[in-house]
Amino acid sequence: MGKKKKEEPVSIDAAIRRWVTGQKKPFGFRQMTHELKIPRTSREEIYTVLKNLIGEKIILMEKSGRYRLRAGSSYKEAVGKLVVAGQGYGFMTVAGEPEDIFIPQRKLHGALHGDTVRISYNAKGKKRQESEVEEIIERSARPYVGVLQETPQGAYVITESRNMPYDIKVPAQELHGAESGQKVAVLVFDWDGRKREPVGHIIDVLGMPGENDTEMHAILAEFGLPYRFPEEVEREAENIPVKISKEDMAGRRDFRGIVTFTIDPADAKDFDDALSFQQLKNGNYEVGVHIADVTHYVRPDMLMEKEAAERTTSVYLVDRTVSMLPEKLSNNLCSLRANEDKLCFSAVFELDKRAQIKNKWFGRTAIRSMHRFDYEQAQAVIDTGKGTLAEELGMLYKLSQRLRTARFEHGAVQFERPEPKVEVDANGKPLRVYFKEPKESNFLIEEFMLLANRSVAEAIGHTKKPKTFVYRIHEEPNPEKLQVFRDFIKYFGYSMKQTKTPLEAARELNKLLDKVKNTPEGNVIENMALRSMARAHYTTDNAGHYGLAFDYYTHFTSPIRRYPDMMVHRLLAHYLENGASAEKAPYEARCKYCSTREQAAAEAERASIKYKMVEFMLDREGADFDGTVSGITEWGMYVEINEHHIEGMVSIRSLRDDYYVFDEKRYLLAGQHHGRQYKLGDAVRIKVKRANLEQKQLDFVLS
Repeated sequence: MGKKKKEEPVSIDAAIRRWVTGQKKPFGFRQMTHELKIPRTSREEIYTVLKNLIGEKIILMEKSGRYRLRAGSSYKEAVGKLVVAGQGYGFMTVAGEPEDIFIPQRKLHGALHGDTVRISYNAKGKKRQESEVEEIIERSARPYVGVLQETPQGAYVITESRNMPYDIKVPAQELHGAESGQKVAVLVFDWDGRKREPVGHIIDVLGMPGENDTEMHAILAEFGLPYRFPEEVEREAENIPVKISKEDMAGRRDFRGIVTFTIDPADAKDFDDALSFQQLKNGNYEVGVHIADVTHYVRPDMLMEKEAAERTTSVYLVDRTVSMLPEKLSNNLCSLRANEDKLCFSAVFELDKRAQIKNKWFGRTAIRSMHRFDYEQAQAVIDTGKGTLAEELGMLYKLSQRLRTARFEHGAVQFERPEPKVEVDANGKPLRVYFKEPKESNFLIEEFMLLANRSVAEAIGHTKKPKTFVYRIHEEPNPEKLQVFRDFIKYFGYSMKQTKTPLEAARELNKLLDKVKNTPEGNVIENMALRSMARAHYTTDNAGHYGLAFDYYTHFTSPIRRYPDMMVHRLLAHYLENGASAEKAPYEARCKYCSTREQAAAEAERASIKYKMVEFMLDREGADFDGTVSGITEWGMYVEINEHHIEGMVSIRSLRDDYYVFDEKRYLLAGQHHGRQYKLGDAVRIKVKRANLEQKQLDFVLS
């Protein structure tokens, strides 16, 4: 999977465009065809390309009949991941370009969604006409999911992906036991764009369509994520002793006599972090952030290590957790369950009453959690000041609020969006859809985890000679994207001042987000704000974390479910023993891979939520609901049902009372004959026309 494959030669069009941009002197037809080794039989096609280049103002034809590159022509190349739409055309994001580059279907030349490609484009021209795939550098390793159908003409996988506009042919020898009617994962191995359809082979049989396990496995397969452990990995995990030995305890700081507890979601099965608390004789407070010592059990030469390095993250679907590590570790050995001795790697802080750090220590420890809170239980103690560990929780809450206030004063951006949740029964059937608002108990845990992550990163990076380390960075927003956002919010009557520093920009953004909270346009403005930001990722090159307003930041607190945290634990332990700086290149390569897998996991999680939301609406087809317009596009408007907070699309083609067009400047749909308009926040009544599970989408019509 994912191996580089020799592709068809680039087209004559692409070859000529590439050659032309490198010519500093006028050139003739014969010179060009000779150097490019283009056969004379292609004469008519060559003249067509040259004519197009003249029309696109890339070259000029001189009176002598020779050609030359126009002054100021901006023909460029770029390498990146291709995005293919269901209609067959493609897009690619190019650094430094304000808009995505559009590639017409006829110029994809066999490239498919997710492929790494090299494209050529004229940066100053009409991109919709001038961009082209010149080379497929690497095929995507992600399979497509669909239903296998056998016909007299052969076997085909009828794909469900919006990013695959073709069915995939599967030769008989590539079926690998799959039968007609089954849902399968198929990987394309042959297509140049000229054949009728791509050709692939079955890599997994997922089950019968409609069954819950089949559909959840299909989502994981679509994003290239595993859903079962190899037997040898499970066996290796089962052979690890549960009992903590004297050797295991050697060199550890013992916290088993100090008040320690966990706070997690009510349905959590793995508890990878705990807090300890005690007041010191000098009046200050000692707060320990204790993290499961995963790397004590998972060594570099083990099969579990290789599996974790491949997975890089746990995946949280609606009805299940697909763990990075086998259950023996994630739910037992490395789960900080109450009333059990556990091995940890800890960050311990001495804080004064203003939450100022007076001292800190990092090292391996042993703990014994005395109580397991869920967020609701902890919140009740915070609200009432009564209950188990009320004094400790109350003081930790006050300290966390001071840490939080200081963070926002330093320029942290306040994105706090409600989390969509779907409650399902034992068979995966959706029972309820709701949004979960964060509570103070969430913030309490969050602030101490952030403190630990920041402090670990500072300990290694904030030195005269920083050593190789894994950072979680979030670059400052691109000024051009920020200006596009400023222009966008003007249509809703808002403004954001021009700023000179990142801190000022963050404060302006926080003011705006506070203003739009709970407004009809708030969701779309917050979405656009997020899109104007860079994406956080892992790297060995520290650049700080803009969103959190930290100069140094890493991920130390979740090694059960994140491989970068395992890397951080190993590096930190090595450096605490005065080890030399690790080789940078292997860690940087792993960081890039982890960032890619993290994105795939997030997409799979969103897909599972969307699937269950659509499934929830299946038996509500034909029903009417009150809704609110939540998004406007050129193809229609999104409407969120007030009762369930589920979003669907009202196609512009279904609006029969007028001819509507998308007014991009005012962000609304405007009727051209009767003046009717639809804008964000409008109250509408809709009917559920269709719940499409395969496409994970809901089609509404106005009722």
